[in-house]
Amino acid sequence: MSQEIKKKQIAILGSTGSIGTQALQVIEEHPERYEVYALTANNQVDLLIAQARRFMPEAVVIANENHYNTLKDALSDLPIKVYAGMEAICQIVESAPIDIVLTAMVGYAGLKPTMSAIRARKAIALANKETLVVAGELINKLAQEYRTPIIPVDSEHSAVFQCLAGEVGNTIEKVILTASGGPFRTFTYEQLQTVTPQQALKHPNWEMGAKITIDSASMMNKGFEVIEAKWLFGLQPDQIDVVVHPQSIIHSMVQFEDSSIKAQMGLPDMRLPIQYAFSYPDRIHASFDRLDFSKCTNLTFEQPDMKRFRNLALAYEAMHRGGNAPCVINAANEVVVDAFLKEKISFLSMSDIIEQTLEAVSFITTPTYDDYVATDTEARIIASQIINK
Repeated sequence: MSQEIKKKQIAILGSTGSIGTQALQVIEEHPERYEVYALTANNQVDLLIAQARRFMPEAVVIANENHYNTLKDALSDLPIKVYAGMEAICQIVESAPIDIVLTAMVGYAGLKPTMSAIRARKAIALANKETLVVAGELINKLAQEYRTPIIPVDSEHSAVFQCLAGEVGNTIEKVILTASGGPFRTFTYEQLQTVTPQQALKHPNWEMGAKITIDSASMMNKGFEVIEAKWLFGLQPDQIDVVVHPQSIIHSMVQFEDSSIKAQMGLPDMRLPIQYAFSYPDRIHASFDRLDFSKCTNLTFEQPDMKRFRNLALAYEAMHRGGNAPCVINAANEVVVDAFLKEKISFLSMSDIIEQTLEAVSFITTPTYDDYVATDTEARIIASQIINK
């Protein structure tokens, strides 16, 4: 008789976003291994209702309390618990049966529930990079204290994580994160002055939500990944390089002290790192398309231009400063991306405003959680004031 696998119970924070919906596809492909325990969303109540009816989780939470009645009424014929509000999200991740919490919420909102899940000793499949950008030191301390594994879901960090499998005790010389270069890789500085949100939302290789797509176009996304890599893999800033690789086939590389470089390759498909985070340390069969070298004959690499894409330089600057500086650039970036999408500011002025905010917010060397909350609020106010001048 074959041993029946105990199904892993998964909570998906941000189930209606790009990562959340793809995670549900992975779960659907492996119903013998995974079961949805909880789903949460911010505003997309109709999609959350559809997901709940399809996957029959134990509980669903809508962060925006205005949608609570709509959600509750729509699921009243089912034995699904329905909650609303941020506190409910923080509480649901502590539920005893949950094995893995996939944090796929966008932005700063992901920090508090991730901390709750760590304290409840749940394995974290981390797709919310802002959590480590804002409070990397705090999260690492908590994860060590509660012995909670954090498995990265970002394609770049998953690639590094995969390259490090079997390398315990071997010294990393450097990590090389690859960047597609986004839709404006070949644009001149003059051309960048007039790009529109519509142009910025067309990413050449990846299907992502609006915020992360703009971050990719401005290379702030890569800047955040650099900061995240520092905390995930215990690196110094000068051990993290970025190389532009427009084909997005090599997802990232690790260079060891013997000069050998390991790379993880594959077609750009976020379901692969999601599935690996769920199945780790095992690899399991997937129906995803395979990389065909008869069609993929040209892999190129170039240096990122930090003058045209100043956000990457600002992220390195914040990482070198440490303390609450990364929290400041994250908060300022959320404000400027929103303003750019609403056509209130130009593409290039996003970097100017982030830089001015970084200089204006009071620096804290060793922030507590409350300091991060205060810094986030202060940075948002300052960035908004600069925009509205």
